[in-house]
Amino acid sequence: MSGFIEGEDRNQATMFPERLDDYVAEDAPVRVIDVFIDDLDISGLGFRTQAKDTGRPAYHPSTMLKIYVYGYLNRVQSSRGLEREAQRNIELMWLTGRLAPDFKTIADFRKDNGEAIRLVCREFVMLCKKLNLLTHAFVAIDGSKFKAVNNRDRNFTRAKMKRRLAEVEASIDRYLSQLASADRAAPPQDNSVRLEDRVAALREEMARLKKLEVRMLKAPDKQISLTDSDARSMKSRGSGMVGYNVQTAVDCHHHLIIAHEVTNIGSDRSQLANMAEQTKAILNTETLEVVADRGYYNGDEIRACEQAGIDTYLPKPNTSGNKPKVSSTVLSSTTRQATMSMSVPPVSDSSIGSHELKRVKRSVATGAQRVRHARSKPNARPVTIDASVAGCMRRLWNEHKLVSRAHPTQCECEETPLNTRSAPSRPGWVRHTSQ
Repeated sequence: MSGFIEGEDRNQATMFPERLDDYVAEDAPVRVIDVFIDDLDISGLGFRTQAKDTGRPAYHPSTMLKIYVYGYLNRVQSSRGLEREAQRNIELMWLTGRLAPDFKTIADFRKDNGEAIRLVCREFVMLCKKLNLLTHAFVAIDGSKFKAVNNRDRNFTRAKMKRRLAEVEASIDRYLSQLASADRAAPPQDNSVRLEDRVAALREEMARLKKLEVRMLKAPDKQISLTDSDARSMKSRGSGMVGYNVQTAVDCHHHLIIAHEVTNIGSDRSQLANMAEQTKAILNTETLEVVADRGYYNGDEIRACEQAGIDTYLPKPNTSGNKPKVSSTVLSSTTRQATMSMSVPPVSDSSIGSHELKRVKRSVATGAQRVRHARSKPNARPVTIDASVAGCMRRLWNEHKLVSRAHPTQCECEETPLNTRSAPSRPGWVRHTSQ
């Protein structure tokens, strides 16, 4: 090991042991957690601070709250993970005084004190406001999907229940047909008994699904989850999942969470006004500006925000399934650009040569395809069709008289400078003010 940095001997005894405080830096975030929770009025927030007269002494709520906040700050969400960290993490040992509760105690504390923990978050927002960290009344609202501890097979909706019942019925019919075939062929007795047992099991499953269907139809949203009763099936990144939709309002300047709420509604359409009003009440401000994505665009929600004095910035979604019609073609040459709108009547093959007609049709189809492809991309450059194609079209129309007198060619050209190219229109952000 010569020439390398060497560590200390593990078996070396010291006369004066080192302190845990020596391992925690002066500017470590864990010191902020310690000071913040020690200054809180735990009893006033709803935590039980009186010890029981009988039984084993419990951990103090402030100690459990420090573990919970430390795990939240360092992305350790599970109770088993927090149990491991309390036994090996120097900062957490310093924070709790070498106390290491088991995972069941940590999970029960989180379950029994949900509302009190929510009030602690509110007190932290008030502290940030006193420190002038929330002076900008401008927030961003968004939702995140969190997976619940509930398998997809133990969640039932109307469509899923109908599909499961159909599958069971199909399996019963298949086994019954196999039994009929077995009776006609006189097979061994054990095969028929096995098929009869399967049919009986499927009928029991059918009866169980019928009972679950009755419970499902009684639910307000016609959905039921067997493990986590509050979890709901919702879309997440193109696939389905059983979980929750967590709404969060974040300050746009310091990126601090101001308000949050857990819902089991998969869509964000009805969450804008609720989260905006909660944020305004917490900040205690007269005006508030909110930005969100197009998933929150809802006329009723925007109107409610306007009535509450909240300005919203939302992109308007494209709700129409119709494709944009291509009515203009940008022609480019060395000297000018022209925008042309043309309407062409039907053309017969006998008016001109078949070779020239096919060439014109192929050129027009290629140009239209390029225009459609460009219109489908918001940031695409303007499509330019060679002027020779347009000249060839006009020459053929004039020389071979493709257009009859009853259907004259409509051609309007507007010259624009060469360096002015207008990109295809893109749905922009719409500002909805309360004035």
